[in-house]
Amino acid sequence: MRRAPGPALPEWVDPRDLDQSVRSALRGLDSRNADTVARHLVAAGGLLDDEPELALEHARAARDRASRIAAVREAVGVAAYHAGDYAEAARELRAYARMSGDDSYRAVLADCERALERPENALRLVQEALATQPGDEELVELRLVEAGARQDLGETAAAALVLEAALGGRPTPATLGNPDLGQLRLATAYAELLDARGEEELAGEWFAAIAAADPDDLTGVAALFADEDEDEADADADEDEDETVATDGLAVDVAIADEGVVEDEPVAEDASAEVADADRPGVGTAEIGGVEFADADFGDVSADDIEAEVAELLGETPPPVERDHTRLFQEAPGNDVPEQESPTD
Repeated sequence: MRRAPGPALPEWVDPRDLDQSVRSALRGLDSRNADTVARHLVAAGGLLDDEPELALEHARAARDRASRIAAVREAVGVAAYHAGDYAEAARELRAYARMSGDDSYRAVLADCERALERPENALRLVQEALATQPGDEELVELRLVEAGARQDLGETAAAALVLEAALGGRPTPATLGNPDLGQLRLATAYAELLDARGEEELAGEWFAAIAAADPDDLTGVAALFADEDEDEADADADEDEDETVATDGLAVDVAIADEGVVEDEPVAEDASAEVADADRPGVGTAEIGGVEFADADFGDVSADDIEAEVAELLGETPPPVERDHTRLFQEAPGNDVPEQESPTD
């Protein structure tokens, strides 16, 4: 059966870069095939961090040519884990463990179970590994997986206890001191748990302590803070721009409104009055004491009566007898005119 050629090998690949133990394992292969397998393994290792999917393709190409070599299965399992293919990663790493007797990937296998939404299986694998007294590095990995599985199950308090115990019991940001990378990773997981639990202020203190103790930013916390600060700055800039646009729009609206408002001129009222008088038929004017009156409104009162009334008000003539001065334009004495009822609606 003809093998698939696999992805093209980069020019920088050199089979001599392969670990000596792996090169020794390839000696049982045909020399030409061993060289091709070695090149694909080197390519897989070089692309693992930046292009994990392509790294997985190279590892699979090596497996197609040397599936019975444990190191090849290990390479496929690790590449699949980085590429997010957790089912394949679990299969290949189990195969590697059976073929080599190396159980150092127990934490990775447990994490694969978490990724496959089987947290109970993950906890079972963690407990089995803890019973064998694992080394410090593997212990950190196992505790991280255990805390994550507890969170997956909604057991946040239990997850916090796992991490607090791993950090020495009742840890505080001030007691972080000068930790190694394992302790920094545990502290980062604990800070993230606090943040998820709503304890943002305490989580911020932990993140600040981690960043101060990790000048090389191996945990990525400093980069995370930088990204958040940049996002906040962008958000503030957008908000300021929106406020500026809104203010400018308000100013334009006010200006438009001002343009539409015309102040009342005194002439307008007089003109409207003149127009109203002009529209009333039969209305004339009479000058009395230098003042013009519309004599159409006088009824039966003559202009002489009005002249006399004005003169009386000015004190120029004695007041007549038995006259009611409460009204300027009243009926002459002796003329009984019935009052008109006011119109009703």
